[in-house]
Amino acid sequence: MHHYLDFEKSIAELEGKIEELRHLTGDGEVNIADEVSKLQDKLEKQLNQLYAKLSPWQKAQVARHPERPHAVDYIKALIEDFTPLAGDRLFAEDAAVVGGLGRFRGQSVMVLGIEKGKDTETRVKHNFGMAMPEGYRKAQRLMLMADRFRLPVITFVDTSGAYPGADAEERGQAEAIAKAIEVSFKLRVPFISVVIGEGGSGGAIALASANTVLMLEHSIYSVISPEGCASILWRDGSMNKEAAEALRLTAQDLLELKVVDAVVPEPMGGAHRNPRAAMMAVADEISRQLEALKRMDGGQLKTKRREKFLEMGQVGLG
Repeated sequence: MHHYLDFEKSIAELEGKIEELRHLTGDGEVNIADEVSKLQDKLEKQLNQLYAKLSPWQKAQVARHPERPHAVDYIKALIEDFTPLAGDRLFAEDAAVVGGLGRFRGQSVMVLGIEKGKDTETRVKHNFGMAMPEGYRKAQRLMLMADRFRLPVITFVDTSGAYPGADAEERGQAEAIAKAIEVSFKLRVPFISVVIGEGGSGGAIALASANTVLMLEHSIYSVISPEGCASILWRDGSMNKEAAEALRLTAQDLLELKVVDAVVPEPMGGAHRNPRAAMMAVADEISRQLEALKRMDGGQLKTKRREKFLEMGQVGLG
């Protein structure tokens, strides 16, 4: 059973009709297969039209879709012999950040991902993808290990933001994020990051200060969530649509602003409709980008990554 978003009512009705027809025995005068085929064509057309012109707020809803593939799905589908590595060697293990060693298409890599969880049990386990300082310190540890052993780093980002609780602040949340960014800038290995769902504020940047930042077509990446922005600027949570417009949080906007390097197309109707195809498209793009980065030496990789971020937002004087 699909989870339908509020703007997908017409899609839900069509899929309901198709399902009903498929359960009929086909004794009637109308050829059911023909009717199903017509409705399928209509459905494809509607999906194409709908998803070609999503508003920023609608994209935010798609990016958060519960059936969209998550970090653990990407790791399972794309990384062979994955060996999880736990703990920050300072305080604790943080399940919001998953990471470890494995092979991507034959190449040994270090993989990190922020995992939101799929149901109540896994969401609680992974703290809804909101990492604590120990999650970011684990990320630092694994990135430094990758650097030591000359392994490319691949990260899958999907978080509404770092955990904002008092206990996280007491343990140095801001320092842990800042240090993760600093470590990212020192790496002398290829570093590719993919925003697979929601890229929320510093909690995302800590794992996305990469040589190449990819975004899925309907993912979002922003300094704050539309709801958070609406409550701060307008003191009104219902202004989230306006906030989403103003934040320029879509993959297409961010590509134009040169905040991300490439947008990975999603299957028709979003990654949640065909997770396997979405993950394979991401794998192909990572493969392409990794080949290009492997041609550079450590010094070049470090310098280019640093320059890329320093150039963002610069405005010419004169």
